[in-house]
Amino acid sequence: MSSSTTFNTIGLPFIHLNTVESSNTFLLDKLRSNLAAHGTAVFADEQTAGKGQMGKVWKSEPCQNIILSLAIDVSFIPINNQFCISVMVALGCYKFFCKYAGEETTIKWPNDIYWRERKAGGILIETLNSKKWKMENGEWGKKRFAVVGIGININQTVFSEGVKNPVSLKQITGKQFNVVDLAKELCTCINDEYVRLQNDKQTQQLIELNKILFKQNETVKLKKEQVIFNCVIKGVNEYGKLLVQHSVYESFNLHEVEWVI
Repeated sequence: MSSSTTFNTIGLPFIHLNTVESSNTFLLDKLRSNLAAHGTAVFADEQTAGKGQMGKVWKSEPCQNIILSLAIDVSFIPINNQFCISVMVALGCYKFFCKYAGEETTIKWPNDIYWRERKAGGILIETLNSKKWKMENGEWGKKRFAVVGIGININQTVFSEGVKNPVSLKQITGKQFNVVDLAKELCTCINDEYVRLQNDKQTQQLIELNKILFKQNETVKLKKEQVIFNCVIKGVNEYGKLLVQHSVYESFNLHEVEWVI
């Protein structure tokens, strides 16, 4: 999987917007217009139509939290191995948040940052396929980009009633933080994991993810369609499937089951 291509550092350039509908949509549009490249970070004080998983909206109080989208070149990653992108980003977010919140930080399958039983952040990855791009030799080729949207609660302490089990870094630590500085630090953490991915460390990264998985080896309730059942979380495989054990070992695809917490 390793690549000899030279990439910009993730987080450069760092674009700071006051307000945007969606930082992910903004960055996707820039990439389609050849106005952004690998490494570009878009940080917003506020977004009015932030994207979450499964069509949900990510709500955040203005100027209080990390609202960040990153353009990442994933051309060197095989189409059938896309989950390693999610693993790479999750590890970067975990290491960033764990530095301040401690080892009770976990990653909840498929894409949430948790502290104890509470949600501190989420990740949304959108892929831009077969994008025509001017290469270093001046010729045109094709690249694939992932636009990684990250929302992490930093200074917010009051949340909407519809937000389930939220927590922020300020609630955990009692401290107020400079959100922009933390967003840039998060970029560095993700860049470190991206370099590891380029250097064929995806197997090690998956092992690390499974060690910090929310409810690892614990009995939980999951819901499939209208059926709620108990099972033990055993891990996540290289295809992103959640591995559980109840009467038999079983695996579930993304969105095939939901947590009952």
